Amino acid sequence: MSLFALGLNHKSAPVDVREQIVFAPDAVSSALRHLRAHTTAREAAILSTCNRTELYVRMDERSPDMLGEWLARYHRLDPDWLRGYLYLHEGAGAVRHLMRVSAGLDSLVLGEPQILGQAKIAYQGACEAGTMSRVLDRLFQHAFAVAKQVRTDTGIGANPVSVAFAAVTLARQIFDDFQNRTALLIGAGETIELVAQHLREQGLKNLIVANRNLERARHLVDIAGGEAIPLSEIPARLPEADVLVASTASPLPILGKGTVERAVRKRRHRPMFMLDLAVPRDIEPEAGNLDDIYLYTVDDLREVIAENRRSREEAAQQAEEIVQRQVDQFLSWRRAQQAVASICDYRERGHEHARELLQRAQRRLRRGEPPERVLAWLTHTLTNRLLHAPTVGLREAAEAGDRERIELARTLLQIDNANEDTRESLHQDETGTTPGTARGDQRSTG
Repeated sequence: MSLFALGLNHKSAPVDVREQIVFAPDAVSSALRHLRAHTTAREAAILSTCNRTELYVRMDERSPDMLGEWLARYHRLDPDWLRGYLYLHEGAGAVRHLMRVSAGLDSLVLGEPQILGQAKIAYQGACEAGTMSRVLDRLFQHAFAVAKQVRTDTGIGANPVSVAFAAVTLARQIFDDFQNRTALLIGAGETIELVAQHLREQGLKNLIVANRNLERARHLVDIAGGEAIPLSEIPARLPEADVLVASTASPLPILGKGTVERAVRKRRHRPMFMLDLAVPRDIEPEAGNLDDIYLYTVDDLREVIAENRRSREEAAQQAEEIVQRQVDQFLSWRRAQQAVASICDYRERGHEHARELLQRAQRRLRRGEPPERVLAWLTHTLTNRLLHAPTVGLREAAEAGDRERIELARTLLQIDNANEDTRESLHQDETGTTPGTARGDQRSTG
């Protein structure tokens, strides 16, 4: 079994591709169960945001191709078409990828903290679906700890460089002054909350928050101020908005071209800045063709973000070093777990031999054989059984001239330089004889 991370993100696929494979929050559990039922996946988690959709899976290392097939088929897409946008990481690469993602090192905005919360949601979703077990659980917990260490030990979060900050920076390219402007925010999640805070810091006073759940909208305005409205009131209030930012989980657009066109006429063609941060998109792309509408998507934030990225690059290098150390630590744990399984198997084999031979010794005692003879037979036969495989392996290595394998075996078996008596004993074990006894009867029925 190996670890895999398969998916696409803002670097490998444009928004019109990403929006086609988003997993809605309420669909993740059923999707995970479907994934495990239709692939060789033993453990699985799905991380789905506006900038990425990724599968983290522990499965048969011979069948990673079925992950891309499953992802395409699940969303009713052509696997050959989707394959060109996907990336696949295996083993250490998958471990490193999740740690970098959780720490914000693979984000559109370098070091942004929101992705950690989204990774925790992915972890919780897998736990609830019953597809999170020992290895993935340990990996996600390790990734969360790495993200915390990066935030604590580096300055990657020192400056306000986030999607929300970039959104407000982009809006300032349209409006020099926010003081007498009105912003309409659609959604009430963490990104929208950050946008509201940044707009307030830039002097905007008139804020309207629209959301399907009115209570959540009211909770946000309690924090940032403004007015809460239901989604149904958006068409009536849209003409007031100089700035509109949308970020919901709606599978269909909330704003159509017609609604925006009517709002433009009522505004007497005063410009309106619109930023659609949602994937799938909340605003029909055709609205961007209207005069006086400046419509941007999350992909259009790249230039703004690139300017701010330089302030975090030194901290990012420190973060990468932390990630690499933690990848090595996780892989050490993984190797130790694999060794534990081998040790348990080997010990169980020894116990099976002991149980079998003890029963045979007891039968011999019940037949009246001398206890000394039975004990000698038992110890000799059990020793032969336990040493047979290692000695055969050592002999094969010697015949092949494999000194490295021999030295490794000597280290594992803690063999010092053998004296003549020890070598004679090893020879006797191989031939199945011992002084004063007939040939070992490990094949006898007792």
